[in-house]
Amino acid sequence: MSAAERARRVKVIVFDVDGVLTDGRLFFVPTGKDSNGEPTAVEVKGFTAHDGLGIAIARAAGLKVGIITKRQSDTVAVRMRDLKVDHLYQGAHFKTEALAKIATSEAVGLEEMAYVGDDIIDLPPMRQVGFAVATWNAREQVKREAHWVTPHAGGLGAGRDVIDFILESQGRLDEAIGFYLSKENKSPDIGSGGM
Repeated sequence: MSAAERARRVKVIVFDVDGVLTDGRLFFVPTGKDSNGEPTAVEVKGFTAHDGLGIAIARAAGLKVGIITKRQSDTVAVRMRDLKVDHLYQGAHFKTEALAKIATSEAVGLEEMAYVGDDIIDLPPMRQVGFAVATWNAREQVKREAHWVTPHAGGLGAGRDVIDFILESQGRLDEAIGFYLSKENKSPDIGSGGM
């Protein structure tokens, strides 16, 4: 089955975060010391607006969006709330468990799901879904098992690549963009980010 044929069946897109929706770099800004004298810091990540707009277009098209990441990050929580993603699982070492919960919640089969990853921790969910995607910057082991590889790297538009490819394969990209840009789109695409 071709990548486009697989993409035609997708109803839910699930993304990893680090290396997929970000470039994979983690920045820690020191904030002082805790009550035990241990240093504390906040974690900072960079997200591209192209991926954010892509998620808004996916939502306008009726696709559901999920996030499964091993790390716990307030930055991710704020950004995903901002983008109004449907499912967010942080601290998920065994990503297939979260994937199964999303499938059950959305009443879809795994063959109707896409998973986008970049490293070996993403292989188990990629092996279960109908459309497995690796980012351009993914580890070679991940690229070998993907049905499709994005033309852009994680954090530089890979998320948007996947959304555009799925909607184009379904013959709905132009319609989704048209609806997103229209006055009929009454649902705000992003929140305030807690600002």
